[in-house]
Amino acid sequence: MVRGSPLNSNSPPAVVTSALTRRFGDRIAVDALDLRIERGVFFGLIGSNGAGKTTLIKMFTTLLPPTSGSARVAGFDIVHEARQVRRRIGYVPQLISADAALTGRENLSLFAKLYGIERVERAGRIDDALDFMALVDVGDELVRTYSGGMIRRLEIAQALLHRPAIVFLDEPTVGLDPVAKHSVWDRLRDLRTRFGTTVLLTTHEMDEAEALCERIAIMHQGRLVALGTPEELKSATGQDATMDDVFVHYTGKAIDARGTYRDVARTRRTTERLR
Repeated sequence: MVRGSPLNSNSPPAVVTSALTRRFGDRIAVDALDLRIERGVFFGLIGSNGAGKTTLIKMFTTLLPPTSGSARVAGFDIVHEARQVRRRIGYVPQLISADAALTGRENLSLFAKLYGIERVERAGRIDDALDFMALVDVGDELVRTYSGGMIRRLEIAQALLHRPAIVFLDEPTVGLDPVAKHSVWDRLRDLRTRFGTTVLLTTHEMDEAEALCERIAIMHQGRLVALGTPEELKSATGQDATMDDVFVHYTGKAIDARGTYRDVARTRRTTERLR
């Protein structure tokens, strides 16, 4: 991997939206959202199930067209310049994307071909990705033998092969045990520090948002209800407030996102089939 291009004052924001809206029949999943995310930041998007987080990510990654409004990602319109957007982003969805019947290296090779990486560069890119995600020792083992945290790190490696400017992560540590979760956190911090990549993640975990994110947006019923740094949000909520307090203050409810890795994997597959 190589460092991304240096940021400059003329660079467009990583993401900017204007009245971005997505409806499913009579239900409004994302409601006239105005949002600006500068390049090079670690940005968190939090909210309970059904808040609109995944729908928003799918619009940003061109997988779902907006009903109305507009958004630009890496300077390109998500509808009219979708191909340009896709060339500049990486995406790790909730649905498990690694093939359990292949080795980690074989999964990366497949993604390298899908991204159109030149044959002469593939081996080096794959070796770099395995090294960066601390997967060298298991790169030639079947993914079905991996732990949940190793699978997640492999999926992030897949999303980074083409060296994107922006990476979208939809609940990257959901269902992982604390050790695996912190291992993924370490890799994400390295990604942000070493390559200057803009990272946008959705999460149910308040400790994850506070530990990783420089800025946090809270969504509730499709709307943006709060935006700021973790310290700003806690200060606005009250003395000695925690991020859990912040979430309850702005949404009126507490997050409950429990379950084993197997439970979460099953839920991901079921949810994807039903959409």
